[in-house]
Formats: sequence, C-alpha cells, structure tokens
Amino acid sequence: MSLHMIKLCVGVESIEDLQTHVALRLEMQRQAGQRPEQTHVTRVMPKRAAELLEGGSLYWVIKGQVQVRQPLLRFDAFTSEDGIERCRIVLAPEFIATRWQPRRAFQGWRYLTVEDAPPDRSAADGEPLPPQLERELAELGLL
Repeated sequence: MSLHMIKLCVGVESIEDLQTHVALRLEMQRQAGQRPEQTHVTRVMPKRAAELLEGGSLYWVIKGQVQVRQPLLRFDAFTSEDGIERCRIVLAPEFIATRWQPRRAFQGWRYLTVEDAPPDRSAADGEPLPPQLERELAELGLL
C-alpha cells in the first residue's frame, strides 16, 4: 500500500498560483540549460521513502485546506552549500485537484495515510465553488 506526504504550500493563494510558480521555475531551468524538474527541498530524507514511491503523492495545504496533490517521483539526498544534509523531493509537474480538507498549520512535512488523504475531485463534483465558500463548507465538514 502506498503512503503519501503532506506539506504546507506557503505564499501560494490557489492551485493556479502554484501552477504558475512551478511553470516559471521550470522555464528558468530550461533557459539556464538545466533539466527542468519540479523539486522541493527539505531537510529530512523520509525514512519510509520506498513506501512513498509506491504510488504516493505530496498533498499541498493551501490557505488552510488540502487542495491539490502531485505524484512523487524520487528523493535525492545532497549536501547544501552550508554543509547541511538535505533532501530534494522530485515531483511530477501534474496537479491533481482534491476535495478540500481543512488542516491546521504544522512545520515541515508529515506522512499521510491513504485512509486520511482526501479523494481526488471528479467530474461528478461539478464546478468548483468560490474559494471562500468552499473553505467555509470544508471547515464545517460539509464537503
């Protein structure tokens, strides 16, 4: 069974904002002659990396709500310029909207079980509601 990660997406207002940010970073990598990859650097290498790579995703918390996930591709350990061991999380540049799920703030990342992960949005969910209304309904447990 796969395992997931969950992380706060600080400084981002919406899924579209995250997509724009990622697209700009990928384009900057292309222009610099680098291999374009979406990565997120963290300090800790997951001890359960093998489980995470069996179909796991990184679920992003945006404005207090889990809203989107991205499939995990790999973890690259490296030493930063300041001599600290770090982990580069490599993500598929694919944004899969989820049903909103409220989450309190936390530091770093956490493991997220399949049972606790919000389901993906489907066509049956219809058009998304205005963000403020969707946030309020999710906080009330009505979504």
